[in-house]
Amino acid sequence: MSKLKEMRFSDLQLRERDHLQEWLAAAPEALGEELLIVQKEFDGFADTRERLDLLALDSEGRLVIIENKLDDSGRDVVWQAAKYAAYCSSLKKADIIEI
Repeated sequence: MSKLKEMRFSDLQLRERDHLQEWLAAAPEALGEELLIVQKEFDGFADTRERLDLLALDSEGRLVIIENKLDDSGRDVVWQAAKYAAYCSSLKKADIIEI
């Protein structure tokens, strides 16, 4: 075994949307539970142009908000995820089926 050199994703020219998001969409079990990805770049929020990285359902049918970051962007990710959860709180089963 040998120690790996610590690198940032940006050092490897990996991008959040093109790489991390696609990897998670293809293998959501990497997040530690069985998930069904419903939508990538979900933008179905009224009065905003914001987009949620991944919207998923867990094995019990509950919505899962996935907001991914490759590196420390300096943005408050917890606030961003909480905001998206609030936006999604009004979604009904029919809305999810339509998505």
